Amino acid sequence: MKSVITRDLVKVYKVSARSKDKKSASKEVRALDGLSLDVEEGTVLSVLGPNGAGKTTLVRVLTTLLRPDSGEATVAGVDVIKHPDDVRKLIGLSGQYAAVDETLTGWDNLVMFARLNRMSSATSHARANELLEQFSLGDAAKRPIKTYSGGMRRRLDLAASLIVKPKVLFLDEPTTGLDPRGRQEMWGVINSLVDSGVTLLLTTQYLEEADQLADEIAVVDHGKVIARGTSDQLKREVGGERLEIVVEQQHIPAVREIVSKISPNVIIDEDLRRISAPVATGTKALMEAVKALDDAGIHPLDLGLKRPSLDDVFLSLTGHVAESEEK
Repeated sequence: MKSVITRDLVKVYKVSARSKDKKSASKEVRALDGLSLDVEEGTVLSVLGPNGAGKTTLVRVLTTLLRPDSGEATVAGVDVIKHPDDVRKLIGLSGQYAAVDETLTGWDNLVMFARLNRMSSATSHARANELLEQFSLGDAAKRPIKTYSGGMRRRLDLAASLIVKPKVLFLDEPTTGLDPRGRQEMWGVINSLVDSGVTLLLTTQYLEEADQLADEIAVVDHGKVIARGTSDQLKREVGGERLEIVVEQQHIPAVREIVSKISPNVIIDEDLRRISAPVATGTKALMEAVKALDDAGIHPLDLGLKRPSLDDVFLSLTGHVAESEEK
């Protein structure tokens, strides 16, 4: 069963711009340009792409915060456009920035959200206590939010999105701005939600995050899904791992010859003194390179295997980097 279905979603923004003669004019930006995707019940779909790709606009449409210009969308079997109030009863949303009141305590914030969802006072208190323990915030429950770390705020914001025990949860770049430790903590929390059976649509700029959390990844560029598959499938599209060697300038010709015997597609960056090539055998290719360099008496400044990054995947699929900020 599909928990989320979109078909040919279009959303156009009109933005003001100044021409060379400083006259004001408006232009259209197609944030969504016929975007179609679906999410299986009980799975995690990561929508991957840089700023300007249309990720946040998609989330706003699916969570009823924004009406599309055309197209169709359903969440948990309910039409997003025709029955937005019914959709809101079934979903949770955690945006890019924590939507909590800094002057209140963590406990007060959760009780407030529960009461806004028309829960009784007793039920609100019980649910707040349950979520604070679930997200390891019990010790900080009575502290004002302004004393929380960035990771604690994000966990509290995620807890608030679960007040109504949603069938579908939308997370819009949930770890943006967090340090590595905070990101790891959030991944643990999100994985526990997935284990409980929640269907999740996650937007992110981090391929590593999609690696950790997603069953499938949809790559979006300029409002369209341009590729979809597992993380490993997408990485294979850009050639798998790459051998990279950095050496002194005088050794570049010799190292190029060594690497060409391991892989025929050698790339030289003279400025960085880097020789690289895609390899299919991973650590075996690395060991061959180490032995050949040692036999030649060449000591590299840097040597290793690099797995494809978000930039590698995105550039391979689109040929460019999206430069505009998303509306």
